[in-house]
Amino acid sequence: QVQLVESGGGSVQAGGSLRLSCAASGYTASIYCMAWFRQAPGNEREGVARMFTGSGTTYYADSVKGRFTISQENTKNTLYLQMNSLKPEDTAIYYCAAKRAIAPYVCYSAPATDFDYWGQGTQVTVSS
Repeated sequence: QVQLVESGGGSVQAGGSLRLSCAASGYTASIYCMAWFRQAPGNEREGVARMFTGSGTTYYADSVKGRFTISQENTKNTLYLQMNSLKPEDTAIYYCAAKRAIAPYVCYSAPATDFDYWGQGTQVTVSS
C-alpha cells in the first residue's frame, strides 16, 4: 500500500504563487508515475501535471504549461507542484495521485480512473 498526503493549498490573489507538496509513504518502490489532478465544482477531475519518476520525464496540461512545475525530492519521497502566475480558473481541489507504470507513455495517457493511490486533496483558491 502507498499513502499520499498533500499540503500547501490556500488562498492567493491572481498572479500569485503556491507550492503543493505530496508526501508518499509505504511501498513506494513500485510507483513509477506520479501526478497532480484537480477538480473544480461541476467539472471532471483534470490531469494537471505528471512525472514518470524512473526518468524524470514530465507532462503538463496545456492550461498550465509555463506556469506550473512538477518535481520530486527522492530522499524525502515527496512530490511538489510549484504554481506560478495563478489565475482564478486554477481554483480547485488539487489531488496527488500515483500508479505503477512500465513506460512514460503509460504515465502520460492514463486517465484518473487508472491511478491506484490518491491523497485527500488540498484546496487552492485564486481570487481576481
